[in-house]
Amino acid sequence: MHVKKLLVVVDYQKDFVDGALGFPGAAALERPIVEKVQAHRRAGGAVAFTLDTHRADYLSTQEGKNLPVIHCVRGTEGCALYGRVAGLPQKGDRVFEKPAFGSAELFDYLRAEEFHSVELVGLVSNICVLANAVLAKTALPEAVVQVDATCTAGFDQGLHRAALDVLHGLQVRVINR
Repeated sequence: MHVKKLLVVVDYQKDFVDGALGFPGAAALERPIVEKVQAHRRAGGAVAFTLDTHRADYLSTQEGKNLPVIHCVRGTEGCALYGRVAGLPQKGDRVFEKPAFGSAELFDYLRAEEFHSVELVGLVSNICVLANAVLAKTALPEAVVQVDATCTAGFDQGLHRAALDVLHGLQVRVINR
């Protein structure tokens, strides 16, 4: 039986690395994420990318009222994938623009493709990585869902560690912690 594997690169975008919501340590994830994608492709796995994508009226949204920092507005430089990760999407890869923390389209894709393994990397560990890992576990309760701790981070170290603990508690495998 062929094991269907998916690697999801979550929101590794300029605004989360060196833009409006950038934080120390985010840029250091570039190399391990690139290496992870390359290794995953060599092993025959599928790759998908999520992009936090907002409209110009972001500040009037529920998220904007709770996080009043304009970021990842469609069509802006901050919405683009960061650094060498920007050159990774290939024909056949899925790219999901999402206006919320979790991607409903990613959830539907996971259900339709019935992956046996889903790994998530990217930003931010305690928000979008966590939300999409929960969606993956919900879409595919029998799949192995994992997050590589060396390929994710958060602007608040306490929330980052707590997110990894919560993921573990939700039966998401946290590797390289």
